[in-house]
Amino acid sequence: MREQFGSSIPALIRPGSLELERETAEIDQQSMARLEQTLFRATDALLHKQQEDGYWCGDLTADSTLASDYVLLQLWLHPPQQGQGWTPPEPERMAKLVRYLKDSQLADGGWNMFLQGNANVNATVKAYTALKILGEEVDSSRMRAARERIHELGGLQACNSYTKINLSLFGLFPREFVPTVPAEILIVPGSFLYEMSSWTRTIIVPLSIIQGLGASRPAPEGMTLNELVYPGTPITMPRKDITSELFLRADKLLKHWERRGIQKIRGRAIAAAERWMLEHLQHSDGLGAIYPAMMYAVMAMDALGYERDQPDMKEAMRHFEELLLEHEDSIEFQPCKSPVWDTAIAAFALGQVGEMDQAAMTRAADWLLAKEVRRKGDWSAKRPNLRPSGWAFEFANDFYPDIDDTAMVLLALQHAKASDAAKQQRAEQRAIDWLLGMQSADGGWAAFDVDNDWQLLNKVPFADHNAMLDPTCADITGRVLEALSRRGLSYKHPAIARGIQYLLTTQEQNGSWYGRWGVNYVYGSFLAIRGLVATGDARAHSAVQRAANWLASVQNEDGGWGESCTGYEVDRFIAAESTPTQTAWALLGLMAAGKTHSPQVQRGIAWLQAGQRADGNWDEALTTGTGFPNVFYLSYHLYRMYFPALALASYRNEMSRVVPEVRF
Repeated sequence: MREQFGSSIPALIRPGSLELERETAEIDQQSMARLEQTLFRATDALLHKQQEDGYWCGDLTADSTLASDYVLLQLWLHPPQQGQGWTPPEPERMAKLVRYLKDSQLADGGWNMFLQGNANVNATVKAYTALKILGEEVDSSRMRAARERIHELGGLQACNSYTKINLSLFGLFPREFVPTVPAEILIVPGSFLYEMSSWTRTIIVPLSIIQGLGASRPAPEGMTLNELVYPGTPITMPRKDITSELFLRADKLLKHWERRGIQKIRGRAIAAAERWMLEHLQHSDGLGAIYPAMMYAVMAMDALGYERDQPDMKEAMRHFEELLLEHEDSIEFQPCKSPVWDTAIAAFALGQVGEMDQAAMTRAADWLLAKEVRRKGDWSAKRPNLRPSGWAFEFANDFYPDIDDTAMVLLALQHAKASDAAKQQRAEQRAIDWLLGMQSADGGWAAFDVDNDWQLLNKVPFADHNAMLDPTCADITGRVLEALSRRGLSYKHPAIARGIQYLLTTQEQNGSWYGRWGVNYVYGSFLAIRGLVATGDARAHSAVQRAANWLASVQNEDGGWGESCTGYEVDRFIAAESTPTQTAWALLGLMAAGKTHSPQVQRGIAWLQAGQRADGNWDEALTTGTGFPNVFYLSYHLYRMYFPALALASYRNEMSRVVPEVRF
C-alpha cells in the first residue's frame, strides 16, 4: 500500500486484466492553475476553522423540535403556581426562541423536519404547543394556519409516541394512551436493555424514572390542546399487527402494575435506573451526549428530588445548556456536538491535499489521540473480552465509541502524524482490533453495537420513532473496509471478505446503496464504492461499475448532485437541487471507480469551482445529514467545506499522476 500525502483510491481493474477503465481527457495548465486556486481557498478556509487545541467543530443543527422541547423543559423546571399563568424564565432567551419558531414556520402553517421539506405533524404540534405556552394568541393568523395544517396531517392523534409522552407529562395528552416505559427493564434477567440501540437506551432509562415516579407538571392555567384533536378519530394507542396488539395488551398490564404493583419492586427498579443513569453521566458530555437523553436526565433528576445545586444535576444542566447556539439576536439548538467527526474528516481532506501545515496536522493528531476511548462501554455487553478503543462522536462519550468515527479517525491518522509516533501506533492497532471485534454476524458494521437487530423490538408501543435498533449499514461498512484495507488488511482476510460480501448482498437493483447516516443513496453509494475498491478484490468490479453508472445517471443538469430527504419515505432516490456536499460525495465515488476523466466528473468539478464563495466556502440550502430516517435529520455546517476540499484534492491528484497507481 502506498503511504503518502496525495494518494487516492485507485481506479478498479477489470478482472483478469491490468487495463484501467478510464476515459481520456486532458487538462491544460490554465485549468490546473484555476483548480489549485480553488483548492487553496478551500483548504485555507478550513485551516482557519481549526481551534488552537487542534480540533474542528462546526455547528450541528436540526429542526425546530429541539426548540419546542426546550420550552417544555423550562416549564418542567419552573412550573406555574396552581391557578396561575406561566411566567417564562430568561425572557430575552424566550423571545429569541419565539422569533426562531415563527421564522421557521412554513407558508402552509406547518413546521418541517429538514430544509425545504414538507410540514411534519410532530414538528408542527410541538411548535404550536411551545408558542401557546409562551403566550401566542391562539386566534392569531399563524396559530390558525398551524391548527389547520395539523388537522390536514391527521391531528394530535397522528403524532408519534415520544411527542405524546412529552405532552402527557404536562396533562396535555391522556396518559392512558401513551406507551409505558417500565423501569423494571433494568432488573429483569438477561440483556433486554442492550438489545435496544444505544440512543434508545439513554432516552428510555431516565424516561422510565419519570414515568415510574408518576411525575408530572401542570400546564399554564386553563391550557389544553383539545383544538388539535382531529374530529371523528378516537384517541387510542396505534395498532399495526398481531404482534403489536400483544405488546399493547402488555402495556395495559404495565399500567395496572403502576397503579397496584408491589412498590418494593418498583422502588428497586427506579433505583437501578437511577444508578445506570448516574453511571452513564460519567466521562460524558451528558447522558449519551445527545439532546433528548440529556433533557430527560435533567427532568428525571428533578423528579427524584435533586436540588439545582446538586453536583450531578449542575453538571447535567451545564452540558445541556452548552448545546445552545445563542447569539445577540438569535438562538438555535444542537442535538449534540461533532468535534471528533469534524476533526477526522477535515484532517483526512487536508492530508489528501498534501504539503499542508504540518504543525496544524500534528495538533489535530495529538488531539485525536487524547480522545481515544480506553474504557469499556455498553458495547462490551456483547463483546466482554474485547480490548476497549475507538473514538466517540463528541468531546466526551466514553460509553459510546462510534464505529464510523473510529474508521474515519484511522483514515485521518494516515496523514496526521502525532508528536509521539509510538503512542500513535499503539492507538491505531487498538482501534484496528476493536473494529474487527465489532463486526456483526451478517458481515457489516453498525454505529455503536454488534448484532443490534432484534426486529421484535420494532413492535413495542414506543418504537414508532424508527430508532429502536442500530442495524448494520452499507455506508459505515464501506468506510470501515476502506480504513482497514488502507492499514494493510487483504481482501482475503476473513473480516474483509465478509464485509465485501455484505456490500455485494445489500446493493440495490439499480446499482446504488442505501445511506443510513447521510442523505441518502448518493451517500451510501460513494462509501460502498470506496470501501470495495480499497479492498482490491476484483470480484467487486461489476458492483462498483453498476454503482458508478447509477451515480452518473442521477447527475443534475447543472453538473452537480442533490438528493432530498423525502427519498427515505418512498425508499428510492429523489432528486433535489445540487449541493456542494452531495456533489463531492458523488465525485468521490466516481473517481474511486476510475471515472476521473469522465464528462460527469469534469462537469461536477466545474460546478464546485463555479459555486465557491470568495472566502473559500460554499453555500448549502438543503439538509444532507441523517439522524433517524423519516424522523430526524442533521445539518453539518462543515460538510460544505471539507467534503468539496476532499473531492477537489482527489481530482487534482488523479489528474496530476503521470502513471496511474495500481494496487491489484
